[in-house]
Amino acid sequence: MAELTSTGETAAARVGVRRTYKLYIGGAFPRSESGRSYPVTSAAGDHLANAALASRKDVRDAVVAARKAFPGWSGRTAYNRGQILYRIAEMMEGRRDQFAAEVAAAEGVKAGRAQALVSAAVDRWVYYSGWADKIGQVLGGANPVSGPYFNVSDPEPTGVVGVLAPAGSSLLGLVSVLAPVITSGNTAVLVAGERVPLPAVTLAEALATSDLPAGVANILTGRVAELAPPLAGHADVNALDLTGAGALAAELEELAAGTLKRVLRPGRDDWADADPGLARIRPFLEVKTVWHPIGR
Repeated sequence: MAELTSTGETAAARVGVRRTYKLYIGGAFPRSESGRSYPVTSAAGDHLANAALASRKDVRDAVVAARKAFPGWSGRTAYNRGQILYRIAEMMEGRRDQFAAEVAAAEGVKAGRAQALVSAAVDRWVYYSGWADKIGQVLGGANPVSGPYFNVSDPEPTGVVGVLAPAGSSLLGLVSVLAPVITSGNTAVLVAGERVPLPAVTLAEALATSDLPAGVANILTGRVAELAPPLAGHADVNALDLTGAGALAAELEELAAGTLKRVLRPGRDDWADADPGLARIRPFLEVKTVWHPIGR
C-alpha cells in the first residue's frame, strides 16, 4: 500500500514540478522567440538546468521594453526609486536559500561562502537604495558665477543602458553592475553570464515581485557573442557597460561608437568592496546646467 503524506496525498504518485528558466522582458517571463535553450552545468560539470537561449530578436524586444519604461522610471522621485530598490533587497532576503544553492553550484563554492555572497548581494541593493536620493547633491548643485545669474547643475539619467554581467560572479557581480544603472533612473538590458545564468533568472523573479516597474530591468540569458553585438550597435541604446565582454570588448566599443554611446570599459573590479561609491553610477549620467537671470 502506498504511503500517504501529511496532506493525504500518495507520495509515490506525485511527480515533481521542475523549474523552467526563462527570459525577463518587460516584466514578463517569455521563452526565447527562437524556441532555443542551452544546458547549464555546475562548476563540477553536473547538469543543472536548461536556460533560454536568447536571440537578436529578444535583444530588440528588451530594448523596446526598456525604452518604454524609461520616462516613467526617470520621472519618479529619487526617494521613491530608493524605496523600490530597498524592496528588491527584501525580496532577495526571502529567497536566500535558493540563491545560495544556485551560487554554490554555479561558482563551485561551499555553502558558507555562498551564503556570504548572497548577503553581500542583498547588502549591495541596500547600499544603492541609499544613494538614490543623494546623487543630485553630490554630483550637482549651485555653481558660483560672476554676474546676475543663478546657475545650477543637475545630473540626469542617460537612458537605456546595455549591461554585460561579469562571467564569474553569478550574483554579487550581477547585482553590482545592474543596481547602479537603475538607481539613477536609467533602464537596463542585461545579458547574464553565459555559464552562470541561473541566479540571474532567480533575481528576475525577485524583481518581478518587488515594486520595480515592468521594463526597468530586462534580463537575457544566452551566448554573449551572439547577444552583445546587436545590443552594442542598437541605435536606441544610449550607453554600454562592457564588464562581461571579455575578448569582445574592442569590437563592441567600435560598434557603440557608431551611435555615440557612452561606454564603461571592463576593469579590475573588486565585487566584495563594501563601498563602491559612485564609480558605476557616474558613467551613466549626463549633467544638465541651467542659467537663469536674477531679477532686481
